[in-house]
Amino acid sequence: MHQLVSYIKFLLNSTNQHGVHSPFVYDFVTKCLYDKEKHPAYTELNNYRSVLRHSKIELEITDLGEGSRVLGSSKRKVSHMIKTSSSSKQESELLFRVSKYFNFKTILELGTSLGMGTYALALANKNTEIITIEGCANTSNFTKSQFKNLLTTNINFKIGAFSSEIQKLDETHFDCVYFDGHHNKDATIQYFNALLPKAHNDSVFIFDDIYWSKGMTEAWKYIKTHPDVMVTVDCFHLGFVFFRKEQVKEHFKIRI
Repeated sequence: MHQLVSYIKFLLNSTNQHGVHSPFVYDFVTKCLYDKEKHPAYTELNNYRSVLRHSKIELEITDLGEGSRVLGSSKRKVSHMIKTSSSSKQESELLFRVSKYFNFKTILELGTSLGMGTYALALANKNTEIITIEGCANTSNFTKSQFKNLLTTNINFKIGAFSSEIQKLDETHFDCVYFDGHHNKDATIQYFNALLPKAHNDSVFIFDDIYWSKGMTEAWKYIKTHPDVMVTVDCFHLGFVFFRKEQVKEHFKIRI
């Protein structure tokens, strides 16, 4: 119910490029979010999704986050997981466009799952260094095995709780951090604050499922009002955070 009500409110309060007066955000919306080009990478993403959709493998899941609202069992078929707990086709293509548009060199992903988001981010630039963290060892190992068949960038798979793995990171900064796991208010805020020191002026933080629950929406509001955050772009399923000090603090809701 929260998602439905939130979506109705989003539709009533969102706009397109015509409601954007910031040149930076206008370019982001028109050249990236609204990019209609049929990129060859979309075919590669669809091919990988098809492999997962037809997989007969069943995984024993250790869920350190909020879990799946649909897949309650600890044993989950990959073919079901790709439908319910992985980046959608639209979302994967959007992640690819964002990674390509900003030309990220370093990316941190919290929540590997089956790697649809990971693959999308990687396809945009073969030289991108990606660290992806997953709490479930079986899921991470399965995805890593699948990626051996894909022409991907340098991807470092890590297994463990986000809080502990974040503390072990040696990297000074990341161009992009994609928050796609542990859909919980307190945890999301905790990870956001823990990773703030690793953001530079042009970093982009991307948050998945910002209207997944009341708690996640409250976490999104907290992030928007943080003094280090200058601009946010709310696309309902994904929220984009920018730290550009040269920008006036503004928040946008953009229909895709």
